Amino acid sequence: MTATTVLTTERLTLRPWQLEDAPAALEVYGHTEVTRWLSPEMDRVPDSAAMRLLLQQWAAESERLPAPAGRWAVQRDSDGLVIGGAVLLPLPPGEEDLEIGWQLRPDTWGHGYATETTHALAAWAFSQDVHEVFAVVRPGNARAAATVRNNGMHWVGETTKYYGVELQVFRLRRADLDSAAPASPQPHDRD
Repeated sequence: MTATTVLTTERLTLRPWQLEDAPAALEVYGHTEVTRWLSPEMDRVPDSAAMRLLLQQWAAESERLPAPAGRWAVQRDSDGLVIGGAVLLPLPPGEEDLEIGWQLRPDTWGHGYATETTHALAAWAFSQDVHEVFAVVRPGNARAAATVRNNGMHWVGETTKYYGVELQVFRLRRADLDSAAPASPQPHDRD
């Protein structure tokens, strides 16, 4: 369906979405605990038909995007199960910044898949002359904020620049993938 580059890690394959992935994708995007934190806002996908339509839209979008941008299915190699999705997408309004992101099935959280996905996407972006990628996190999403910091990303502040909502912004540069790089400072505590 798309020309998105296939990426691999020790345990995962990031590959283009296929229409046949709709049931597995629904196991990710059919969960409110996944979609409630996405920017731009996204409602929980209600059924397989809606998921298939969304996958078609994503495939068409990926076809139009220049490398390294795209959308990927995250497939676990040990059993071939699609456990999530990943993105490298231009951020609005100017599409000058590249967002890195992932969404995983809740039953796979805490196994390091987000880190593997982040590092594969970042390495791909950096190989295409991208110098930095950004993650945007809604305030209150402590799990995502901790994950991006654990992935080597550095908190750079808060903004309403992207999507017109308050977001915490984290940046990753090539040197940040070095495990010896200093830890990211914490954002201000929020209620």
